[in-house]
Amino acid sequence: MGFKDLAEEHVLISDLFHLPQTREEWETYMLDKDQIEHFNEYGFLSGIKLLDQDQVQQLQKELDEIMDPKHPAHSLFYEFHSNESSDTDSILFHSLGHWRITEGFHDVLWNPAFIMAAYQLLGNKAVRFWHDQVFYKPAKHGGVVAWHQDYSYWTRTVAMQHLTCWTGLDDATTENGCLHYIPKSHKWGLLDAPELAGDMNGLLNHLSKEQRKEFNPTPIELKAGYATFHHPLLVHGSYENRSDRPRRAFVLNVFADGTVSNTNDELLKGVPPIPKGQKMEGKFFPLLYP
Repeated sequence: MGFKDLAEEHVLISDLFHLPQTREEWETYMLDKDQIEHFNEYGFLSGIKLLDQDQVQQLQKELDEIMDPKHPAHSLFYEFHSNESSDTDSILFHSLGHWRITEGFHDVLWNPAFIMAAYQLLGNKAVRFWHDQVFYKPAKHGGVVAWHQDYSYWTRTVAMQHLTCWTGLDDATTENGCLHYIPKSHKWGLLDAPELAGDMNGLLNHLSKEQRKEFNPTPIELKAGYATFHHPLLVHGSYENRSDRPRRAFVLNVFADGTVSNTNDELLKGVPPIPKGQKMEGKFFPLLYP
């Protein structure tokens, strides 16, 4: 049986979310001045509610389905790692491209609470989709995501006007491997990129004495359905999950409209190349707002 590639659809296709129809309705989702100032100063903004309980449960259900390597639409993933951990005793499930496969993971791109916040945090610029990710750390032996900056893996796109949004599908705590940030590290400039699921502290070898002194990890504990947004240069990572509970989360990565390709190679596996210097747009990089 053929499986429809949902990347063809650049509108909501389920009733999981509803787009506001008036300016007043959009304004109910707006961040306030203090929140935007916090993001600019520290490089992140946490505790933003994006999903209700029904929406969380729907995405948990869809995640269970797409984690099966035998899923009929498996070929639509850009990347699929049943276990990306370099530690043989740990498991870190990591995938990219599931927005093309299930209705819920497709429609979260057009969640008004997400796109309004993204628009504001990008400096009131039109928001274009880059790619999605899922991270799943099972109970007892969930692996680490090493300290890194997102943009160090994304230099194939310029200018650097990107934004990351991480949303929990479980309560995320220090016990089960929640995200940790290094506040203000987005002001350090671009560092070398470590192996994402390798040595937790590999990045520290690339820091100056001053940066090491300012390396104070801050845990970002969040209830399921709540999100944290961060700057593309903010150093972040997450420790292992040794708790009795899983830690599931999805990530939406976006950039300001007008970002261009910085390579003649594939930008994502299976996506036709966009020649260097040409605008990122089309089927795989839809405009989300406005």
